[in-house]
Amino acid sequence: MASHFRTGQARRTATLLFFFLCLISISYAARLPASRQKFEVQKHLNRLNKPAVKTIKSPDGDIIDCVHISHQPAFDHPFLKDHKIQMRPNYHPEGLYDESKVSAKPEERSKPITQLWHLNGRCPEGTIPIRRTKEDDVLRASSVKRYGKKKHRTIPQPRSADPDLINESGHQHAIAYVEGDKYYGAKATINVWEPKIQQPNEFSLSQLWILGGSFGEDLNSIEAGWQVSPDLYGDNNTRLFTYWTSDAYQATGCYNLLCSGFIQINSEIAMGASISPVSAFRNSQYDISILVWKDPKEGNWWMQFGNDYVLGYWPSFLFSYLADSASMIEWGGEVVNSEPDGQHTSTQMGSGHFPEEGFGKSSYFRNIQIVDASNNLKVPKGIGTFTEQSNCYDVQTGSNGDWGHYFYYGGPGKSPNCP
Repeated sequence: MASHFRTGQARRTATLLFFFLCLISISYAARLPASRQKFEVQKHLNRLNKPAVKTIKSPDGDIIDCVHISHQPAFDHPFLKDHKIQMRPNYHPEGLYDESKVSAKPEERSKPITQLWHLNGRCPEGTIPIRRTKEDDVLRASSVKRYGKKKHRTIPQPRSADPDLINESGHQHAIAYVEGDKYYGAKATINVWEPKIQQPNEFSLSQLWILGGSFGEDLNSIEAGWQVSPDLYGDNNTRLFTYWTSDAYQATGCYNLLCSGFIQINSEIAMGASISPVSAFRNSQYDISILVWKDPKEGNWWMQFGNDYVLGYWPSFLFSYLADSASMIEWGGEVVNSEPDGQHTSTQMGSGHFPEEGFGKSSYFRNIQIVDASNNLKVPKGIGTFTEQSNCYDVQTGSNGDWGHYFYYGGPGKSPNCP
């Protein structure tokens, strides 16, 4: 009897020990991917955050690293190992400063705009300012690989009226566009706001798109403007950004300097840094001017911010179609509508007000221009407009002596008319 009891006890002990060992191995297995992920994140941060000559803490919590120009992320690209940095474009587009500097009405003059980090210092000559990527930034992304990338199929397709395609992508737009010619650049002055975002995984941006090729898997795009993206930056600040892709957002390209590609030459302006101040409803209005154009000699695509800051360039070899020219230019707003609770998002586009409300209330693009084959800035011909749901976000174009070709755009998203 006693031996039978001892055998049963031993069996129970062995069973408990087995379960205990199983639990240990399960928890170890669960911990393993976490430590693996931490290792991957750290490796990525080491790749992105280059050694700084000087570091500036911005009032918004950003850390701006002044990195030697030859140590920037662009030069991680295998094709750029022996690249000689082009410190200035060979040619600027003609007619760049022809636009009237003073508007007819004093209240319509735009005020000077800067970046928030400038309050605490500047980067020395020979360096470029890079917004430091933090661990939290990468962890917010769906994966280390997808950090700093847009989701596939986010380009407004004016000719596509397929409602399934519209709802599938979850992106909504209100844009003006031109197509049917060869384009070598685009310019716009963009009213800057701080739209409200409903969900952290949504964003609101206002930008210009320079597009090459069809809307297939090999679409080329260069994009620049301002955005509010809690997922990417961890806050609701309005920030200057750029983007590029040569394969419709699949594997190539990224925001700002979050991958190798764009070569920055400017020590004053940081990609992804907060813009300050921003416009207020029925109050002071602020705007930024952006020009992207193709240098006729070298073939690189250059970007200029305002009248004073040539920021840098995308080397021509990054692209297939854009190595020659663009086939379409778009200007306007984009939001992500993730349909929280099965309803339209209340994420705002532009100022969050419809175009008909006009200056001081609705957001605008003014002096929209294209660059032609002779490197001249020209008024775009045959401007079309496009929005998936005009009762949520809309666009209205116009032209006059002061603003050239312009449009108001945007809206509040969810409302009684946009359920």
